[in-house]
Amino acid sequence: MTNRLSDTLSPYLRAHADNPVDWYPWGEEVFAEARRRDVPMLISIGYSTCHWCHVMARESFADPETAARINEGFVAVKVDREEHPHVDGAYMAAASAFTQNLGWPLTVFTTPAGRAFYAGTYWPPEARPPMPAFRDVLAAVREAWTTRRAQAEESADAVTAALAEAAQATRSTLPDTAALAEAARGLAAREDSEFGGFGGAPKFPVATTLRFLQQPLVREAAPEAAAAAERALTAMAGSALRDADGGFFRYATRRDWTVPHYERMLTDNAQLLEVALDTGDEETARGIAHFLLGTLRREGGGFGAAQDSESWIDGARSEGGYYLRPVPERATLEPPAVDDKVITGWNGLAVAALARAGATLGEDAWVAAAADAADAVLRTNRGADGALVRASLDGRASAAVATAADLALLADGLFALAAATGDVAPAVTGRDLLDEVLDGAGGDDPLLRAQGIAASPDHTDGDLPSDTAAVAQAALTAWRLGAGDRYRAAAAERVEALASRALAQPFAHGSLLRVAAGLAAAPRQLVVVTEDPGGALAAAARGADADVIVVVSPAQATAFATAGFELFDGKEATAERAYDCRAFVCRLPVSDPAAVSHAR
Repeated sequence: MTNRLSDTLSPYLRAHADNPVDWYPWGEEVFAEARRRDVPMLISIGYSTCHWCHVMARESFADPETAARINEGFVAVKVDREEHPHVDGAYMAAASAFTQNLGWPLTVFTTPAGRAFYAGTYWPPEARPPMPAFRDVLAAVREAWTTRRAQAEESADAVTAALAEAAQATRSTLPDTAALAEAARGLAAREDSEFGGFGGAPKFPVATTLRFLQQPLVREAAPEAAAAAERALTAMAGSALRDADGGFFRYATRRDWTVPHYERMLTDNAQLLEVALDTGDEETARGIAHFLLGTLRREGGGFGAAQDSESWIDGARSEGGYYLRPVPERATLEPPAVDDKVITGWNGLAVAALARAGATLGEDAWVAAAADAADAVLRTNRGADGALVRASLDGRASAAVATAADLALLADGLFALAAATGDVAPAVTGRDLLDEVLDGAGGDDPLLRAQGIAASPDHTDGDLPSDTAAVAQAALTAWRLGAGDRYRAAAAERVEALASRALAQPFAHGSLLRVAAGLAAAPRQLVVVTEDPGGALAAAARGADADVIVVVSPAQATAFATAGFELFDGKEATAERAYDCRAFVCRLPVSDPAAVSHAR
């Protein structure tokens, strides 16, 4: 057996390197081999901290008889969804044509051209009605390809065409305050009035939705809906979804937030740190920061993708057993593994959250950690051509292309870091990255594009912002910092492209609606010019309700203005001053901390 996975940069793929399945990593070779053998591809998509991925690996992919059936009838491909999100997105969308039970592991059967004609998620080794046995699925798919190939190819082409058509958006106008308030009320109508949060079981944190409900326009125009976000965070923070060390698990399997699915994701925790900060829940915010810095932070400064749900206890694999022990007892156990992949966009979320939280709560070490993470990504996550890539592992850059969201989320993190430190350099780098995205960088997966498969037909915001929403948010932030009106126009263009869909389905477009709300109201921008960043005037500004809060020295203000951030023009005061602005129109500067209003 040729071992093709052991030297990949994915812990998920490496975990399957010893399988008897003749796995290929995602790449041109899989398409060439499928065409050469004229057989379907079996594309198995998952990630390293996915419990049911572990289960299916143990039950089926490690089984010699099952592996023999796979090897005989298919070209088998392993894909890390965190390394190749557009591949995962494309095949998840295709799978929705065959099953409503979407999730991971995702198993997709495709033509040699990569077009899906059947798909499902977890299948057991033996039939468990209504689930068939995985071996029976393999036999049925192979029989269909052999005896009804034309029908299978016709189905694959129809799915591909339908997804390409669905990806086309109908442009609308920017939503106004009334429309956004109505969308927020629609979300609040789905609140679980007994246990908090949204939906039934399984129950997710949906941080993208919570952050929209916390937006200042929503708080003012629909306060009863906005309050649902605080209730959700309070319920989650007091439940089994939050571990004793402060980190949050991926989701709860029950409506009352009990029996968590024990993996812990960087994406969830970084966004929930911002939710906690906006709620004013300092205890929860500090707990999340403790988890990020104490568990997910990797050597070199970047943050790992997630912590596993499983670990070894008494010689056996246990899901959740480590987390169910009291914290003092954990010291005697091997902790669940951390996926060491440093993902560009996910680290951008962590940089933004830690920089903002550190500045607000006076934790300089958090801001320094955010700066270290940004430096690690900018230094290490680069391909041979110098362009940023999707991820790195142990200092080696992946060949997977960076998505638009990767670049935009990192840019937004760099803007937050610049605001927290007063240093213009991260803002300049962030603006450069954003310009790359606006010029077309961060494209689709090249292999999917070559096969004519829509790489990102889904523009919804799920556990993190979509490409569209991430770019729109970064552009909005750049405009608020004074980078120029063209950035506001870029944000508006992306919101307009999806506005009608977002208003009709607000639960699936929280991040985009948050940007829309930011465009519908004039931003409040607070700039404090002082030689004493730890002084009373700076502290008063950092406690205010504003969209932009920046504390700079006179020299730093000059540097921002020179770099083209017009918010800082004319603010190079030698005396200590606070400038309170609304969409760049500023009141007379003040030097008395009591004169800085905390309210909008």
